[in-house]
Amino acid sequence: MHWLAKRFDAFGHAGRGVVVLLGEAHGRIHAVAAVVVILLGLRLGISATNWALLVICIALVLAAEAINTALERLVDLVSPQWHALARDAKDLAAAGVLIAAIGAAVVGLIVFVPYL
Repeated sequence: MHWLAKRFDAFGHAGRGVVVLLGEAHGRIHAVAAVVVILLGLRLGISATNWALLVICIALVLAAEAINTALERLVDLVSPQWHALARDAKDLAAAGVLIAAIGAAVVGLIVFVPYL
């Protein structure tokens, strides 16, 4: 039963991570965008395939933002002084979120424009 308790603990830690993510300004922006997309999808009655595409995009953007936030905090911890490599690490992680968000926006247009 010990292994089961560890699994539940892991979900608790992940849940706390979601709370931390939603405490960040960019995390909240992405979460609000996700809610808007979900509400629009419900209003327009989009297909199951389109739902799948949107869910994948929402998950990808939120996961990218969580990884970006984690990396930024880790870099701040290990490199409190300015360093070019620390800047590059943060900028690359932010670029990953930007790429995911642009891709999600394109998918959103592909999904929603025919319904509008």
